Amino acid sequence: MSGIIGKKIGMTSIFDQDGKNIPCTVIEAGPCVVTQVKTKKVDGYDAIQIAFDDKKDKHTTKALKGHFAKAGVSPKRYVTEFTRFEKGHEKKFGDVLKADIFTEGEYIDVVGTSKGKGFQGVVKRYNFKGVNDATHGQHNRLRAPGSIGASSWPSRVFKGMRMAGRMGNSRVKMINLKVMKIIPEKNIVVIKGSVPGPNGSYVILERWS
Repeated sequence: MSGIIGKKIGMTSIFDQDGKNIPCTVIEAGPCVVTQVKTKKVDGYDAIQIAFDDKKDKHTTKALKGHFAKAGVSPKRYVTEFTRFEKGHEKKFGDVLKADIFTEGEYIDVVGTSKGKGFQGVVKRYNFKGVNDATHGQHNRLRAPGSIGASSWPSRVFKGMRMAGRMGNSRVKMINLKVMKIIPEKNIVVIKGSVPGPNGSYVILERWS
């Protein structure tokens, strides 16, 4: 299997063998259930669908209730698919995946949705400094974007111009994060560094080796 679904618990720090204090993210990885095995013959592509985190029946549609009942599990909150598989580690319908699919010391990728910041100006969004000189008639220009284009040519603003707009709430992948510690009895994975998203948000842990 190439990965698992997890929930970000928070951050902590641990000491390595050299006594260096390393900031880490604590993730509850699994248990996840294989709810569907897709094949190229039936579905057009090969994939394994897994689900994580229980939710109440009253918050689940009838279609999803039947889908999860077919797998013999209670309704789940988060469902995703993996199309990349490791040889010799293929999973079957109804299998349970836990944090012990990873090993301490290996490097993995973590995918999550970053915190939403709302509509922000160029100073917060792109670290603009504004008009530094507040003298010589400058008024309320300290956080302004400045010029955004030329005049008669090109007579338009180029795409990608850094301007004010919505910030955050984007899909972000952090690559090559080291697995510092695994607590299998609690399905806890401790990863070096930061992971996108607030505490309690869902993340995807992927292995690409």
